[in-house]
Amino acid sequence: MKGLILSGGKGTRLRPITHTSAKQLVPVANKPVLYYAIEALVGAGISEIGIITGETGEEVRSAVGEGERFGARITYIPQEAPLGLAHAVLTAKEFLGDDSFVMYLGDNLIRQGLTGLVDAFTGQAPSAMILLAHVSEPERFGVAELDGDRIVRLIEKPKVPPSDLALVGVYLFSHDIFDAIDAIEYSPRGELEITDAIQKLIDTGRTVQPHIVSGWWKDTGRLEDMLEANRIVLEGLERSVNGDIDETVTLEGRVVIEEGAHIRRSIIRGPAIIGAGTVIEDAYIGPFTAIYHDCTVISSEIEHSIILEHSTVDHVAGRIESSLIGKECIVSASTRRPKAVRLMLGDHSQVEV
Repeated sequence: MKGLILSGGKGTRLRPITHTSAKQLVPVANKPVLYYAIEALVGAGISEIGIITGETGEEVRSAVGEGERFGARITYIPQEAPLGLAHAVLTAKEFLGDDSFVMYLGDNLIRQGLTGLVDAFTGQAPSAMILLAHVSEPERFGVAELDGDRIVRLIEKPKVPPSDLALVGVYLFSHDIFDAIDAIEYSPRGELEITDAIQKLIDTGRTVQPHIVSGWWKDTGRLEDMLEANRIVLEGLERSVNGDIDETVTLEGRVVIEEGAHIRRSIIRGPAIIGAGTVIEDAYIGPFTAIYHDCTVISSEIEHSIILEHSTVDHVAGRIESSLIGKECIVSASTRRPKAVRLMLGDHSQVEV
């Protein structure tokens, strides 16, 4: 079995961050989202992995490499345009050959591993297995209608959802999916929809098995979902302190301080992670905060936020919370003193608050 990770798309819901960076490379708990997908596939025994890329292909290739660090062999497959998930599968046809495969959307996170799913799929040999999860906004997703354990219908982003069961961004397919894709047309939004292809499998009597996800699942395409995913992953941290910390620092709870970080006269309240090379002085870092490598935080308070690499937060009055700050940003003091700040900044920004 092979793996196929989709890492194209424009990431419009995370702009301005994604004007200059691939959405799949935004870090959750100081690890790019895409890495979680690769690790999940490798953990299930899948080492031959293709990555579908778009406009940010070179950035993805630079970040991931050839796959050695993950125990995988990575093949990069450019997609000419974001023409739908089923089109991405067609683009990878030569790479996939006659093998069954797991398709994993690169901006998704799921708690459960893939090993049990891969074993079940291999043993039972259906044409497809789809993962489903109960969601509060099903109109944002492909939605499944079930009759008992049988899938009756799949609809892509319905205005009136027939259920609250959304398709999670992980699918298992046999080679039958190519016949189904060949038999469908482009949707009104100009894409080859994977939901239409799976529906074709159902309509032609092929076996499509549903699996309802236990535990959490997050599509990290929006700011609030990215922050929630960061919170969930941070809650699973094991305390680890490897940086340079003086005796005036207070560490509370599950805190990860990476090697090369320098912390002085500060309080770090976990779960939180501080990246290598980051300097924190006279600051408060609250729960559910991930500060990436080579950042600087001076005389400021940050909570429930993600700070990307090489950014500076300097003498900001009031607490920065529920924020995503991009690469190489500068957030510094001015004469204004708001009590709270909510930010979503693109790379190379400079903001005075």
